[in-house]
Amino acid sequence: MMKVEALITERLGDFREYCERHRKELDDSFLYDEDLQNFKIDAENPTYILTDTRGDIKGAASIILDDYHRRGNRARFRIFHCESQEEQNYKMLFAEILKHTNSLEHVFLFVPLVNQELQDVMEKLKFGVERYTFLLVREDLDVLDPSLPEGFEIRSFRPGVDEDAWCRVRNAAFSMLKGSETEITPDMVAKLSSESDYLDGGMMILYENEKPVGVVRGADDEYEDSPIMNIGPLAILPEYQGKGLGRALLRAAIKFSKEKGYKRCVLCVNAENEQAKALYLQEDFDQTEGVVCYRYEL
Repeated sequence: MMKVEALITERLGDFREYCERHRKELDDSFLYDEDLQNFKIDAENPTYILTDTRGDIKGAASIILDDYHRRGNRARFRIFHCESQEEQNYKMLFAEILKHTNSLEHVFLFVPLVNQELQDVMEKLKFGVERYTFLLVREDLDVLDPSLPEGFEIRSFRPGVDEDAWCRVRNAAFSMLKGSETEITPDMVAKLSSESDYLDGGMMILYENEKPVGVVRGADDEYEDSPIMNIGPLAILPEYQGKGLGRALLRAAIKFSKEKGYKRCVLCVNAENEQAKALYLQEDFDQTEGVVCYRYEL
């Protein structure tokens, strides 16, 4: 007989071990070692475990309810997984999670396209498909130098100075992009320079004279058990798009990755963002994986 219980401090180690054991089956965006070590049981992380008669964890559900997601009136699953794919087990976990979703519009999670069993469960639970996202990888190939029109230049991000400029560009560029409509804040940008994946010089801003019009970030990551540089966000103000500026920023990021000794780069793109995906493919990125975003309306 399975039962669901709120995660308590005494079981935090067991929860982390469960996440580590199953993260390769899931979207592991918030299941990296650092994420799990920094994980706290609090109001921003409602978490429940499914246990058997011996008390062993057989399932887990945890959502992210930080300020960013609350401002978007939504919550993202950190993990939603059961070792048995029985619908009832998922229903038991989900029922407890729903108690924390007052005032929200929806909850969502990403499921790898290769995990058909979990996709089937989500559909049985009445989650709908919101969008598809693809992972693209660029191998260690030559890259052309960025080419910019007269009056444009790329500068390194200055911590403590450029947070407002970064937000203005990113928020304007992503205001209509599914999943990224919620605005980020200068405080959120400021925290990036203290994260373990931060690369000095990896954040760049594109200027037309003194006006910031584009941003790109390269961060340390791991893929297939080897180092890789993750590119994102890459954003250009809407009125400056279609002028080759995104290509220039992308090449600048790739060139930076080579200077840092990375053999490969990785980035994500929404399926409906056909213009961006076409650019990445033209710049020698190959699609390697895909995920589907499932959304449950509250």
